[in-house]
Amino acid sequence: MEYCRRLSDRDGREYRLPTEAESEYACRGGSTGNYSFGNDVSVLGRYGWFEENSWDKDEKYAHLVRQKLANPFGLFDMHGNVWEWCSDWYGEKYYDESPSVDPEGPNDGEYRVCRGGGWNFTAWNSRSAYRNWCAPTSRSGTLGFRLVSVISE
Repeated sequence: MEYCRRLSDRDGREYRLPTEAESEYACRGGSTGNYSFGNDVSVLGRYGWFEENSWDKDEKYAHLVRQKLANPFGLFDMHGNVWEWCSDWYGEKYYDESPSVDPEGPNDGEYRVCRGGGWNFTAWNSRSAYRNWCAPTSRSGTLGFRLVSVISE
């Protein structure tokens, strides 16, 4: 979040982490399946780095972006490679009680939401709807972030 603040100050425009809902929407790319390309898990290796094509192949690291296919929105690396921080606090049962349109997560918490999966996680963890959490102080070779550039109207 500090990076977002500094970049925003430098560029004179607002950058922020996506909400969990924004992250899932971007990952899905319009799909209602488990992945942006549907439900066929055998295709996942064409779209992302995960346990079977990274960890199991002794490639135990985050890979350079844009080496796999983009989702229907033209976004790369939405499945696997690194977990991406979201701005929302994690609430285990939040979606059972949240608004159905643009939920913003609980007002506070102990953990932040991370989405997308990682190079050392299973295909199941790379699904569009999979939720994970990390303490805000966590640092790891499986954590990264993607920024939202806010367009002024």
